[in-house]
Parts: sequence; C-alpha cells; structure tokens
Amino acid sequence: ILNVVLHTVIFGLVYYRHTSKFRETVKEETQRHKAPNKTMGPVKVDVPSPEKFLQKHSKEPKLADNRKGDDCIDFTEKPLKKLCGDQKKPRLPLRTDHPVMGIQTKKNFIKTNAVETIMSVPKKPQPNYVDTRRGDKQLLDTSGLVPKFTNKKDYGQTPEYLIKRNEEVQRAQEEYDAYIKERIRQGSMKQLSDEERDAVLQGLKKNWGELHHQYQGISVVTDTTPKKYRKERLETEMKQLEKDIDMIERHKTIYIANK
Repeated sequence: ILNVVLHTVIFGLVYYRHTSKFRETVKEETQRHKAPNKTMGPVKVDVPSPEKFLQKHSKEPKLADNRKGDDCIDFTEKPLKKLCGDQKKPRLPLRTDHPVMGIQTKKNFIKTNAVETIMSVPKKPQPNYVDTRRGDKQLLDTSGLVPKFTNKKDYGQTPEYLIKRNEEVQRAQEEYDAYIKERIRQGSMKQLSDEERDAVLQGLKKNWGELHHQYQGISVVTDTTPKKYRKERLETEMKQLEKDIDMIERHKTIYIANK
C-alpha cells in the first residue's frame, strides 16, 4: 500500500519511493516524549529588576538570631551567663559605682589553719625501689617484690569455682552411672569383661598385622588401576583398624547394646 508515489524520470526510467503509513504516528510519539527546555534551557529568561542589585556580603552565611523567642544563647565565658528571649547582658559598671565594702568575718584563719594542721594525719610516702644507678624510682606495690598474695586469708586454698566445677562433674558422673546401671538391669546393654576386651583387642591387632603383611607385598610401582585400588583399600582398612585399637586402649570400660 503506497500513500505517496513520486515519479522521477531519470534516463527514461521511473523509480517509486516507499513512504510508511506509520510516519505521522512516529512523529507524534517522538514529539510527545520530548522534554521541553532540557538541553538549551527556556527560550526567554526573565531579566532581574535593577532595584534588586547584588549587595556586598549578601551571599555570605548569616548566623541565626536566637535572642528572640524561646531560644537561648549560652555564653560559656564566666562574666556572661545564659540569656533567653529578650533578656540583655548585664550592664557594665559605671565609673562612679563602688564595690560593697565593710563586710568582715569573725573567723580566725590563723587559729583555724593551725588546728587543721595539728589534727591532720601526715601522708605516708609511697614505697619505691631504685633499679638504676641514676636513681630511677619505681612503685614497689606493682613490682611483684611485695608478698601480697601469700598474706591473703585464702592463700593455698582451692578456689570456689573449681569446687563448683568438680561438684558438677561428679554429679554428672553419678547420673551417667545410674543410667548405665538401669540400662544393664533392663537388659538393653551389657559390659565387656576384661577377658573379652583383651580378646577383641588382640583380634584387631592380628587383623592389622595381616593387612600390613599384604600391604608390604604390593609392588612399589602402581602402574595399573587394580594395583592402585588394592593399595587404597588396604590403607583404608588399616586406618580404620588403628582407630578401633586406639579407642579400645583408651577406654577401660566398654558397653555393647543388645539388639
């Protein structure tokens, strides 16, 4: 479908130029999504009034005036105090103003100082020790030379936290022993005797010796897959037997659950 057909005759030939029917729609959508004044700004800018000219120090930050309203100004210096609202600073004294004079006290400072000095306890000098020939002093209390801990009342006694811990361990052991006795009485488990334990231990060591003999008979070069698998299998079985032997040797009492 052709909306516009242009005929151009060049060298006796006729060419037809195609024009899409969506051309106007594309133009409208393009104009609709354009942001006005996005790149170059507005077309016309209002000129500032001559009466509002830039003054000196007009762009410098100004401090807020807190003397009005409920806000307060806190003057940290001693002659000045905290001013709130419309309060003003205290006025300066005039030249004709005179300080209040004639106030006297009946306190006898000489006698008072003498009594305080007589009744005061003299300070004890700190015990020091000299560790260099130049006379450098160090505190004796923090040096470790004073036997402080040996003079304590509880010196040489077991600390309370260790006593509590031992009691907790003993209580847990008693509960465990009671549980084991109850399970043995019910017949759900049994304890291995010393003869049975030794027999099991000897059997494990014998099996380990046989596997070790087979392991020593393997060729040094494992160039085939079966040799490699056999070596890995023997090493795994020997490690497992070593773990079992170590566990039985470390535990004197062994219980076995009855199925």
